[in-house]
Amino acid sequence: MWLEILLTSVLGFAIYWFISRDKEETLPLEDGWWGPGTRPAGREDESIHPFKVETSDEEIHDLHQRIDKFRFTPPLEDSCFHYGFNSNYLKKVISYWRNEFDWKKQVEILNRYPHFKTKIEGLDIHFIHVKPPQLSPGRTPKPLLMVHGWPGSFYEFYKIIPLLTDPKNHGLSDEHVFEVICPSIPGYGFSEASSKKGFNSVATARIFYKLMLRLGFQEFYIQGGDWGALICTNMAQLVPSHVKGLHLNMALVLSNFSTLTLLLGRRFGRFLGYTERDMELLYPVKEKVFYSLMRESGYMHIQCTKPDTVGSALNDSPVGLAAYILEKFSTWTNTEFRYLEDGGLERKFSLDDLLTNVMLYWTTATIVSSQRFYKENLGQGWMTQKHERMKVYVPTGFSAFPSELMHTPEKWMRFKYPKLISYSYMARGGHFAAFEEPELLAQDIRKFLSVLEQQ
Repeated sequence: MWLEILLTSVLGFAIYWFISRDKEETLPLEDGWWGPGTRPAGREDESIHPFKVETSDEEIHDLHQRIDKFRFTPPLEDSCFHYGFNSNYLKKVISYWRNEFDWKKQVEILNRYPHFKTKIEGLDIHFIHVKPPQLSPGRTPKPLLMVHGWPGSFYEFYKIIPLLTDPKNHGLSDEHVFEVICPSIPGYGFSEASSKKGFNSVATARIFYKLMLRLGFQEFYIQGGDWGALICTNMAQLVPSHVKGLHLNMALVLSNFSTLTLLLGRRFGRFLGYTERDMELLYPVKEKVFYSLMRESGYMHIQCTKPDTVGSALNDSPVGLAAYILEKFSTWTNTEFRYLEDGGLERKFSLDDLLTNVMLYWTTATIVSSQRFYKENLGQGWMTQKHERMKVYVPTGFSAFPSELMHTPEKWMRFKYPKLISYSYMARGGHFAAFEEPELLAQDIRKFLSVLEQQ
C-alpha cells in the first residue's frame, strides 16, 4: 500500500510539474492597419525621410494669446501640492513661459539630433537616430531602442544619449558604445495617431520591431520605463529571438503572487524573498503602496474610461495642459514633494526642459491621442490580455529607483522575467529616470550589458 501511495504521489508531482512548468510562449506577430480609411492595395512605402522640428511666429503668438487669457484660481492656504498643481507656483511657471522661455531656441536644441519619419501600418512614425560620433576601428555600436511613456516624450532621453553614444568623452569607458533610436509612440508628439480603435502596446511593439528591421537591425537591445516598459516587454514577447537584451526602469508585474506576498511580507518578508531594502520601500504598505497609488492614479481612471472629455479641455488651454502634465513631474519624481509650495519641480529639472516637453504635446495637439493609449491598454480591465499573463524569456536588467510610484522587488521581477540577470537598487531617482538621473541610468544599462556578455 505504501508503495502505491508513494508511486501515486510521485506521478502526481510529475504531472503537476509538467502542467505548471514555464512554457516559453510568444505573442503572435500578426499585422495591422491604423491609418484612416481602408488599407490601400499594394506594398507600403518603406522609405525613411529626414524630419525637422519647426515653429513659426504665428504658433508662438497664438500660445501667448492663450496664456494671457488664463483665469487664476487662488489655492487654499497651506495646500502646497496636496490638491494638485499649486496655482501660486503656476503663476510663476506661466510668467516664465510667456516672457522668458525661448521656444525657437529649444527647437534648435531638439534638432541637434537627427530626426526621421517612416510609414508603418498606415502611420507616420517619428524617431531620432543617434550614432556614435567616433568609433575605434573594428568596433560596431550596439543598437539600442529607448521608449518613453506618458506624459513624457523622446526629449526625456536627450541627456542620456551622449553618455551611451559617446561614453569616452563623458568620463565613461568605451566598453559599450551604442547607437540609440528613440521613437515617439503613435499619438504622441510627431508620430501620427491611430484612426482606429484598439491601438495598444502590442501594436506599438510590433511597429517598433518593424522600425528596427527597416533600419537594418536583426538583433538589438531595448530599454523603457512607464509605457515604454510595457512596449519593450511586448517586443520581447513578440520576437524574443531578435531582442538581445531588455532593460527596464519600471515593470507592471502585479499578480496574485505579488499581492499575496505583499500582504504577508511585513511578517514573513525574509521567508518570501524580500530584502531589507525591499521592506523599507514597501512598508508600511498602507501608506507606501495603497494610499500612494490612490493619490497618484486619479488621472488613470479618467484616461482609461473617457480620455476625450478631459483631453478636449487640455488641448484648448496651454496653462491647463502645463498644470496637468507638470504635476506628474512633481509627485512622480518624489511623493514627498507634495508638501512643497513649488512641488519641488526645479530641484530636479529646469523650467526650459519641463516646458519643452509640454510644448511637444501642445504644438502637435496630441494630448487627447496620448491619453487614449490608457483606454486601449487598460480600458478592458486588469489581466484581460494574453501578454499580461505571459512571462518574458529574454535576458533582462532592472533599475529599481527608490522614488518610483511603486517599488518592484527582485522576487516579483523574477516571476515575470525568469531570465533576470541584473537587478540594481538605485541610489536616488523616481519615475522619469532618464530625464532626472541620466548618469545613473546609463551606468546601470552598461552594467547590464557587461553581465549579459559575460554569460
